[in-house]
Amino acid sequence: MKRALITGISGQDGSYLAEYLLQLGYEVYGLVRREPQSMRWLEPIRDQIELLYGDMRDATSLEVAFRKAWPDEVYNLAGQVFVPTSWECPAETFDINVGGLARLLKIIAEQKPETRIYQASSSEMFGNADEVCTEHTSMNPTSPYGASKMAAHRLLAVYRGRGLFAVGGILFNHESPRRGPEMVTRKITLAAARWMHGDRTKLKLGNLEARRDWGFAGDYVGAMHAMLQRPEPKDYVIGTGKSHSIAEFIGQVLAELNSCNGNAESGGIEDYVEVDPRLLRTGEIHDLRADASVARMELGWKPRVDFPGLVRLMVQADLAAFGRHLRAARAATAAAAPHQL
Repeated sequence: MKRALITGISGQDGSYLAEYLLQLGYEVYGLVRREPQSMRWLEPIRDQIELLYGDMRDATSLEVAFRKAWPDEVYNLAGQVFVPTSWECPAETFDINVGGLARLLKIIAEQKPETRIYQASSSEMFGNADEVCTEHTSMNPTSPYGASKMAAHRLLAVYRGRGLFAVGGILFNHESPRRGPEMVTRKITLAAARWMHGDRTKLKLGNLEARRDWGFAGDYVGAMHAMLQRPEPKDYVIGTGKSHSIAEFIGQVLAELNSCNGNAESGGIEDYVEVDPRLLRTGEIHDLRADASVARMELGWKPRVDFPGLVRLMVQADLAAFGRHLRAARAATAAAAPHQL
């Protein structure tokens, strides 16, 4: 039975990957901080995995976790992933995203060099590329986050040159109902749940014309695993090959709400969203789109969920969650009513 250690296991990608590896018969270990923000996505599999406590900034804790897991494969998904935060905390971003990987690579090289490691690289490394991005596209990041990911990606190649099986998955934007609420797609679908129940408070966003290659995170974890099964280590670009603007994402969300509401007309984007100049990003990337043809040919990977399907998954999940919240609030109010007489 193979053993895998997943850093950042409690997040979107980590939880989907843990489920995927368990289905393949892996023994799964997950690294979490002592007080993880949320464990909700791991609850259904909590009794099938072993959680280890550690911090990407603490080499000792990483070494202890590594020795307990003694993994055949490491998936490094932990990181500071929010671009605006990287402008506020650039040093911390680099310490986690680059320093954390450096600590892991050193541990693997010294203790179990046959361990294979997957690094979560990012399309943000490319910056404003004037082309569809491949594994050979020049990197020109426009944020501290993107720069940190590029530095980690280069470090990965250095250790690969010393004999480690180290691969970088250059994943383009991948979303799901498990996406963090600070990310723009979840901001929109969470607001949509309120709109569906009559709240017409406008959502404030930045540049609505920014375009991203959006796919379903649950599809992308299969590519992560496939990269570590290859005979030789190699980096791969993973994406759908299609980009959509934030305005298009909102439009698709409204179309889904109309469908849920019996196709009743609900108004246009301007009725639900307003542009707040304070939210316009420094160094905004205008359009990112992947060419994942190498992954299709060599890994046999392709996305299963298309753009409308992704939006539908996210909207329906947040509508259901908001409905449960309302029912719980009403039940609590009803239970308290007799005591208020």
